[in-house]
Amino acid sequence: MVILKTFSRRFIMSGLFVIALFTTFNTFSGVSAAELQQWMLNYMESSSEPEIYTARDNAYKGTSLRSRALPAMKTEEQSMSQDVVESAPVALEDAIDWSQYPSQTVVATGYTAGYESTGKNPDHPAYGITFSGVQVKRDLYSTIAADPSVYPIGSVLFIPGYGYGVVADTGSAIKGNKIDLYYDTINEVFNEWGKQQVEVYLIKKGNGKLTEEELKSMNENDAVQVFRNQLNNG
Repeated sequence: MVILKTFSRRFIMSGLFVIALFTTFNTFSGVSAAELQQWMLNYMESSSEPEIYTARDNAYKGTSLRSRALPAMKTEEQSMSQDVVESAPVALEDAIDWSQYPSQTVVATGYTAGYESTGKNPDHPAYGITFSGVQVKRDLYSTIAADPSVYPIGSVLFIPGYGYGVVADTGSAIKGNKIDLYYDTINEVFNEWGKQQVEVYLIKKGNGKLTEEELKSMNENDAVQVFRNQLNNG
C-alpha cells in the first residue's frame, strides 16, 4: 500500500511537471501542446526509415556539385574575355562603314597657323584664328579649311589617315575639291601628311557657322575617346 501511494504521488508530480513545462513552452513560443505532439509524431514517422549515406556517397555528392559549378565559372570568364576582345579599340578607319556617307576625292594639303601657311606670326592679333572665329585645333575633331561653296563652315568630314575634320576656315587657294588639314607644327605637316589625293566622307553638312562650344562638345564626346590614343601616338 505504501509503495502504491508513493508511485501515485510521483505520477501526479510528474504530470504536474509536464503540464507546467508545456504551459511555459506555450507562453514563450505560441505553440500549443497539441501542435507540439503532432509535430513529434510527424517527425518520428519521417525518421522511421532514415536515408543512409556512406562517406563515398557524400564525397560523390560534393564532387558532383563542384563539377556543376566549374563550367558556369569557366563560361563567365570566357564571356568576360570575349567582351574585352570585342571592346578593344580598332583603327578609326575600320570602326565605321564609311560607304554609307557621300564621298568625294579631293586634294588635301597640311597647314599650320604659322607664317609659312597664313603669313601671320604669333604676335599677330588674328594668329591661329580661323574664318569661323574659332581657334585652330588638332584633336579628335580638327579644324580644316575648305571651299564653303562645296563644304560650308561647320561641315564635318572624315579624312582617312587624318581623322575627323570640321570646316572652320577658308583660303584664297582653297577652291573646289581642295582642302587644308591643320597641324600644330610644320614638321608634322611634312612627316604625317604633306600633300595627298584622298577620298573624304561628308558626315554632316554645315550651316555656315561654328562656335568654340560646338567644337569643344565634339571633342569631349565619349563615343570618340577610345580613339584618342591613336591621335596621340600618331
